[in-house]
Amino acid sequence: MKNKEQTASFPSALWHGKPYYSLDAYLKNTYGEKIYKVALNAGLTCPNRDGRLDTRGCIFCSKGGSGDFAAPLSSPEEFRAAFLSGRRRLAYKTAGAKFIAYFQAYTNTYGPVSYLEAIYRVALEDDSVAGISIATRPDCLPEEVLALLKKLKEDYPHKFIWLELGLQTIREQSAVFIRRGYSLSCFEAALDALHDLSLPVIVHLILGLPGETKADTLSAISYLNRLPVWGIKLQLLHILKDTDLAELYFENPQKICAFPDKEAYLDLLISCIEHLRPDMILHRVTGDAPKSLLIAPLWSGDKRGVLNALHRTMKEQGTFQGRLYNEERMVYHAGPTDTL
Repeated sequence: MKNKEQTASFPSALWHGKPYYSLDAYLKNTYGEKIYKVALNAGLTCPNRDGRLDTRGCIFCSKGGSGDFAAPLSSPEEFRAAFLSGRRRLAYKTAGAKFIAYFQAYTNTYGPVSYLEAIYRVALEDDSVAGISIATRPDCLPEEVLALLKKLKEDYPHKFIWLELGLQTIREQSAVFIRRGYSLSCFEAALDALHDLSLPVIVHLILGLPGETKADTLSAISYLNRLPVWGIKLQLLHILKDTDLAELYFENPQKICAFPDKEAYLDLLISCIEHLRPDMILHRVTGDAPKSLLIAPLWSGDKRGVLNALHRTMKEQGTFQGRLYNEERMVYHAGPTDTL
């Protein structure tokens, strides 16, 4: 089959009016209601911070370990209080009866297995938790952690366990620049191991890294299309206070900030979505940054405005997820959680 050219070729009803398959649509299709994530800080660290690899963290990462909205959780016993605190932050939104416990800050498989098991089980045993999402690094999934995840999957068959891997880029120069600290082969090995356990994987990809071209970014999309990736987060590069990236930004703003306006970002984002495999779930298309920390781009602080502009522009252009995806190149085997 050649590139798909007609909207009718895609299950638009499953997308709930959006021109792409969003996480919100997937959750509504699966649970019949809107489900929000409750971000949690489990008190863990990262090999890029504790000295195993580095002490400075990734070049773009805030002191909160990319979990600046996460409720603090310093012990399994404090999970309930932290979880309720996170839920209260969502009180202004219309939520259903279920939530996702999102272990967000730092590296959430990087710690004693006994502690990891305790915090995961406390979350999974909560009646209001539909499942857990664990943000981590590919180089922090040793055999004992994989064995734990396998056991939890067996013990809680009616709840999901998602793993989020911060790939960020497939370009070696960029990986060195951001101090990622692991190879592409390490990412692939982790992805294979998680796929063997039938654990859905969400991959983070940063758009706008200094030195990366549109062709570089679309190469990353093509690369991920051919792998057993269930979901993707397309993250706009934010320049945050008290990061090494911020220092470089003040030295040369135009070199560091690739998107002076949202139109420039939308141009690249829409191209990514058009080339993205149509069954891959988009968990993020821009990202949040605390306004108290955000240096640039300031226009990204209006997340709702960015999303509205994205949907309006894609509608005007008559485009949608997978429009330019070549199905003949697909080397993907659907997992048990896929609905398409």
